[in-house]
Amino acid sequence: MPSASVRVPRRLTAPAPGWTTSTDVVVVGSGIAGLTCALRLRERVDRVLLVTKTVLSAGSTAWAQGGIAAALHPEDTPKEHLDDTLVAGVGLCDAEAVRILVTEGPDRVRELVALGAEFDRDAGGEIKLTREGGHHRDRIAHAGGDATGAEISRALIAALERVVDDPGIEVVEHALVVDLLTAADGAVCGVTLHVIGEGQVDGVGAAYGRAVVLATGGLGQIYTSTTNPPVATGDGMAAALRAGARVTDLEFVQFHPTVLFLGEGSTGQQPLISEAVRGEGAFLVDGTGARIMEGRHELADLAPRDVVARAILEVMRDQEVEHVWLDARHLGAAFLEARFPSIVARCRELGFDPATELLPVAPAQHYASGGVQTDLVGRSSVDGLYACGECSCTGVHGANRLASNSLLEGLVFAYRIADDVTARFARGDLPLREPAADAGDAAVLDASHRLDVQRAMTRGSGPVRTGASTCGALDALADLAALPPTEAEPGPSTWETTNLLHLGQVLSQAAHRREETRGGHVRSDFPERDDSRWLTHLTTTRGPDGLLVLTEHPVEGTP
Repeated sequence: MPSASVRVPRRLTAPAPGWTTSTDVVVVGSGIAGLTCALRLRERVDRVLLVTKTVLSAGSTAWAQGGIAAALHPEDTPKEHLDDTLVAGVGLCDAEAVRILVTEGPDRVRELVALGAEFDRDAGGEIKLTREGGHHRDRIAHAGGDATGAEISRALIAALERVVDDPGIEVVEHALVVDLLTAADGAVCGVTLHVIGEGQVDGVGAAYGRAVVLATGGLGQIYTSTTNPPVATGDGMAAALRAGARVTDLEFVQFHPTVLFLGEGSTGQQPLISEAVRGEGAFLVDGTGARIMEGRHELADLAPRDVVARAILEVMRDQEVEHVWLDARHLGAAFLEARFPSIVARCRELGFDPATELLPVAPAQHYASGGVQTDLVGRSSVDGLYACGECSCTGVHGANRLASNSLLEGLVFAYRIADDVTARFARGDLPLREPAADAGDAAVLDASHRLDVQRAMTRGSGPVRTGASTCGALDALADLAALPPTEAEPGPSTWETTNLLHLGQVLSQAAHRREETRGGHVRSDFPERDDSRWLTHLTTTRGPDGLLVLTEHPVEGTP
């Protein structure tokens, strides 16, 4: 382990709040988790404030191509869905969290339909179901062919717009949460946020609440290439870390196997070729035309994502190439255009035609399986703070997320959070608290260093890691953290960059500690999974002195 300890400030350098507002619950984020939670809370508490970083439809949910997994077919069962999820999680799932996901999931999806979400249907009017990697049954519901997330987002936003005049719910767009406010006893009592608005609600302000729900999505922008939208800078995870919450399993980053390769040096959000394309019969080949996944796994091209990504990386290393190929030509133009209209249009826009040519693909960051540690009702380790969706770690995903379980997780646990908050309000468990007088130390890293953070993470803690590479990442990030904070100009870009720095330090510490290969975590110097040593979670907390403390705790049910 690198000798230097990692220290993070309590908060980001920011102007003092110029305005305040109070509510019962602050919900941060407008993906499936945030919208679902806000809508359900509105029916049960007096006042809900929903804040979102840009506009309601700009989160990761809208980009979800594949679909939402649930045991909706009469021949499928939650038990089978549970078994597939546990296999994908490679021994690190919380089995009870998975049981909740798969048993409550079907009803939550049916409620989405009742709310207005229009899934693709067969000739008999039943919801069409397809298959993706790691699933042994067709259980992926999709909409618009490959626009499931966009349709779910549309339906939830439409439901929100139907109650837009309700004084019990307020929506603030273009609002970046800077930090969490905490009371003298450490409980969360609100957020500071920066709003790009008009009139009085502009600049940095403070929103006080009896509870805060983080539904801020992932941290994809921590790497040079990702399928995540630009807003995915880990703001909620980083704010929770600085406020003392436990952050768990951050080393388990899922790299999607099939991201369209646009050439060396292409950075930012990259075009995803959904796993559902392989679910419909496409397959991976190397430069000679040989099938990559044959003989590697019983499910071949539909093996869990970590297995497929690792196989591709091995081929790229052995053949000294920058990508492999996805062959969907045999599916035909008519089928591809009907089933995957968005993907086909985007490929053709970029000069590739999946109906007539092979598509160059390579793994890129896709999903964070870890995040703010929560219990089965979404509570974090800090009183008053909840988390759901990709920014949380419920224990559902373990070391590797099963395809299309993410939308379901956001849906199921958002419901559970809303119900728990309501029950606690009724018991008087969550009073409105005053922020502590001492807000703690502050620092930031200037936005001009964002690419430096991303390059350090991609080289050192990317899809394939070693002890030496993770040390390199930690050293590079330490150098950036040591830069004089006076060089930085506080503002949204700088705050995002600092969030990426803090999470990069947590992720790299955990990746260095875990000396094995499991799920999304690949250590080439420890290529085997080691159940005798590593059936454990790695949890990071910020101590009172600002130092990050990394601890191990066993998976539930293991010695």
